[in-house]
Amino acid sequence: MTTILLTGFEPFGGDAVNPSGEAVGIVAAGWNGPETLVTAVLPVTFDGAAARLTELMAEHSPDIVVATGLAGDRAAISVERVAVNLRDARIADNAGAQPVDEPSVPEAPSAYFATLPVKAIARDIAAAGIPSSVSHSAGTFVCNHVFFTALHESVLRGARAGFVHVPWAAEHRSTDAASLPLADIARALEIAVRTSATVTDDLAVSAGTLS
Repeated sequence: MTTILLTGFEPFGGDAVNPSGEAVGIVAAGWNGPETLVTAVLPVTFDGAAARLTELMAEHSPDIVVATGLAGDRAAISVERVAVNLRDARIADNAGAQPVDEPSVPEAPSAYFATLPVKAIARDIAAAGIPSSVSHSAGTFVCNHVFFTALHESVLRGARAGFVHVPWAAEHRSTDAASLPLADIARALEIAVRTSATVTDDLAVSAGTLS
């Protein structure tokens, strides 16, 4: 039986909600298998998020990890392709930590590529009428840190892993921020999970950018 770990984040930066955590809860409530789905909402702290993710992977031995987080400046679902071994925080995390130019995992590679079918995930989300794209930068905050940690742990454990950034939910968006309905965000995450479970070889199409 395939086990999938799906994670979101708690609110941060003074926000009352985080759509990634809200959407993960919706996916969990409606999940009907056949895969075993384990879900969790991670703290927005560098040390706490990585530690909790590592604990979950050790406890449940997932075959697939789909981590998710908020990118409030984006208007579409962003399927991340690259995690960099860098913690460089423009703002402090929820524990007050603000690392600058530190590695996520000392002595690890400078970057990892996602091992989920990122292009197929973006295609399938778009086919459901939800804006989506492949992204080549997950930033340098806690989202990227968790993404890198998930990939590093997955190499050690023989799993596959990736990360999906979501925009604000229309129900909770900040003033003038781009958004999608929370139901669409949850549907996109469910699609990401199901595509990851059924597709192993990604599409041989370009998802590159010119800038």
